[in-house]
Amino acid sequence: MLNRLSVNNYALIRNLDIEFSKSFTVITGETGAGKSIILGALGLILGNRADNLSFPDPNKKCSIEGIFDLSKLDLVSFFEENNLDYDHTCIIRREVTPQGKSRAFINDTPVNLNQLKELTGQLIDVHSQHQTLLLRENSFQLSVVDAVARNSSLLKQYKEAYRDWNKLSAELGNVIAESRKAKTELDYLNFIFEELDKAQLKKGELEELEEELDIQSHSEDIKTKLYHSAALLINNEENIIRGLKEVNTLITSASTHYGEIKGLVDRISSCIIELKDIADYIEQTAEKITYNPERMEEINDRLSVVYKLLQKHHLGNVDELLQFQSDIENKINKIETLENRVDILSEEVKRSYDELTKQAAILTEKRKSVSGIIEKSIVDTISLLGIKDASFYLDWNQYDEPGREGADEVKFMFSANKGVEPADVSRIASGGELSRLMLAVKSLISSKNLLPTIVFDEIDNGISGDIGGKVGRILRNISGNMQVITITHLPQIAALSDYHYRVIKVSDEQNTWSEISKLNGEEKIDELAKMISGDQNLQGAREAAIELLNN
Repeated sequence: MLNRLSVNNYALIRNLDIEFSKSFTVITGETGAGKSIILGALGLILGNRADNLSFPDPNKKCSIEGIFDLSKLDLVSFFEENNLDYDHTCIIRREVTPQGKSRAFINDTPVNLNQLKELTGQLIDVHSQHQTLLLRENSFQLSVVDAVARNSSLLKQYKEAYRDWNKLSAELGNVIAESRKAKTELDYLNFIFEELDKAQLKKGELEELEEELDIQSHSEDIKTKLYHSAALLINNEENIIRGLKEVNTLITSASTHYGEIKGLVDRISSCIIELKDIADYIEQTAEKITYNPERMEEINDRLSVVYKLLQKHHLGNVDELLQFQSDIENKINKIETLENRVDILSEEVKRSYDELTKQAAILTEKRKSVSGIIEKSIVDTISLLGIKDASFYLDWNQYDEPGREGADEVKFMFSANKGVEPADVSRIASGGELSRLMLAVKSLISSKNLLPTIVFDEIDNGISGDIGGKVGRILRNISGNMQVITITHLPQIAALSDYHYRVIKVSDEQNTWSEISKLNGEEKIDELAKMISGDQNLQGAREAAIELLNN
């Protein structure tokens, strides 16, 4: 329930503080006095956009604050999920700077507009003239059916299933598109991979082949030089090793007389052994090196294959070719995986769609089960509101495929006159008929809805005389279930209120602003008389006002 509304520096309002009570409250005032401004201020704390605001004092921020009683509402989980402090008394505040920067607070904790709307959407229903026009829209008509059927949890479950199906369908579409695109490359990829696989490339192969080719190309020259080297060491008459042996004999002999050179004997012996080993290795290596024309041809053929592959794929070495081959193989495997993914996703989409249609059928059954209740309630109410010969029924259609709200399309079919076939309310209802229809809808919903507060703005549009009193009685009946706040221009409605506020416009030499005050008994008579005749001092108007109150 809304306990208090404070408005500062907003449009024509400098400072305004209204305390609301339970039951039925009306707000009246002349056209342009600022009644709708109060509704606009309330809209800000409900999460409406803060565009194009005017500020009485351009140097100060605009501040709107609402105090709500949550004691009879189960909202603790909302506060826990959003890390907000919970209290039975909840303070919601919206601030807007002259530069247009907006901030919102719940119990002094900053929140975003989505959080603000989520909470206030469970606290208050604001009915405006714009919402009356919504009565012409099929989506709103369906929402009325869901409200009467109390489908909120069922609809939430359905929407989750719809989101899952939509998500899976979108994913399947993306995978199919990706698979189709990949398949156009598959033949080319397979050709490339087979060519590389047939080449049987080995890591470091290019360097080994080039080295072997170099040896084969210079084998005779290498062999000649190796043999000559070996001969210099051991095979000719004046070979180096024989010479070293003679040196060693001479040093050994000399060392018997000159001890300082004894160490040379061992060093020369080591050299002889090392050179002998070198000579043996040279001879063995020379024996191994043979010119093989067939092998040279094999090497050249193999190098030709490798060079062509490197040139074709613009790569620098065999290692890069092997990595490229691996990448191609991964792409081929991915295409095969995509095809498997298409099959798996197709099954998941089918299961999801089956579940969605199952839930849509449950939703349809639940909706249609309240058709009779809605039709009877609205006919009874609009009959009370002066449309005695009205006809009203719900026209149902099924979509070929479930949508976000289910598989149902409903149309409100209405006729205000006897003998006239009901037609879509969006095409035939007048402004006054729409207002009465909407009041009938709100009256029905209020008995089913758990929202603690409803605000009506111009629900009496197109209504006057005795019908206004009937509208007032319906509003008063609604207030038995919830807090009702109504902005009205009809004295018949205002007279039935438990609490009455009057908005007036005040001016001085420089400025104009709006003020609001709660009326006592005598003040209420004055206001009703003024609403009846335009002059609160006319005796007949005052008597009519008193009669309205007495009735």
